[in-house]
Amino acid sequence: MEILTTVLSVTVISVVLALIIIVAEYFFNNYGECEIDINNGDKKLTVDGGSSLLSTLAGQKIFIPSACGGKATCGLCKVQVLEGAGPLLPTEEPYLEEQERNDNFRLACQVKIKTNLRILIPEELFNIREYETKIEKMEQLTHDIIGFRLKLPEGDTVSFKAGQYMQFYTKPYDKIKESVYRAYSIANVPSDNKAVELIIRQVPDGICTTYAHTQLKEGDKVKISGPYGDFFLRGNCSELVMIAGGSGLAPIQSIILDVLEKGIDLKMNFFFGAVTKRDLYRLDYFNDLAAKHDNFNFIPALSKPAPEDEWEGETGLITEVVDRFIGDGSDMEGYLCGSPGMINACINVLTKKSIPEDKIFYDKF
Repeated sequence: MEILTTVLSVTVISVVLALIIIVAEYFFNNYGECEIDINNGDKKLTVDGGSSLLSTLAGQKIFIPSACGGKATCGLCKVQVLEGAGPLLPTEEPYLEEQERNDNFRLACQVKIKTNLRILIPEELFNIREYETKIEKMEQLTHDIIGFRLKLPEGDTVSFKAGQYMQFYTKPYDKIKESVYRAYSIANVPSDNKAVELIIRQVPDGICTTYAHTQLKEGDKVKISGPYGDFFLRGNCSELVMIAGGSGLAPIQSIILDVLEKGIDLKMNFFFGAVTKRDLYRLDYFNDLAAKHDNFNFIPALSKPAPEDEWEGETGLITEVVDRFIGDGSDMEGYLCGSPGMINACINVLTKKSIPEDKIFYDKF
């Protein structure tokens, strides 16, 4: 009887505390209607307070770039907040340079709407759209990478620069109760504007990549938005050094195809690195391109080829391979896509080859 009384008492206390929390959240987090003034009155929104600036703008079909889905791990969702943001949060500090802080830049995913705001955003963000696509094709490229071709609705097209990315939205599945989104680079050439091709590598416990790899099939509908990003060809040089690993091949492929299709007078060297042969893909495709185009060289490399690979190509870390192939880089530009560690190591190599750091462009993931 004494045990039962104790259990009942604990249960009652838990229920009361839960009710107190719910009531407190209602009163303290209910900020009512707030106004967002965008670009000095060009656009004004009346919204409910309480949510992040990033999600609130998305609800109004204004899409701010974000690769991490609002988790404050990518730092891409920077906007200038002139009034109403409150103090800078510790979660924002690592992603903002001193000048950006002085210019009132904030992470939209971390700014909570509690009062009226005045913000500045680039005009081109108003042109970003949502698309309801259908999976036209899924291709298993490696043991953990799938290529997706997403067909746009009949009569619709998308305009993008080679190298840019789209945001890919999930639906609730298994224990995941809400939709999330992540950024994936566009792999097709911009002239192929009735579809979007994405290359998605499965990340262990990744909500979005697991959804893409385990929940989708050809014919399914997928929502995307975009295009986003400033990783695209500048071409103020005579030669390009392009380096990628894994799914980082996507934006590099788009740039290569765009240069070849337009007949741009640029020499291109594409270094594609992996650990073993099972991590490489589209070798025949790029070798065929290299055979057909004198201005394109394709150099795949393995850092630790397995005996069964029977690999006869380049070996070693991709930085070592690049170091062997590239000479004076003073009239070159670098385009890199892969992990932060790979990109940082490649930047070190390229700058030693006399490629100025402001002519090295990269997309980390």
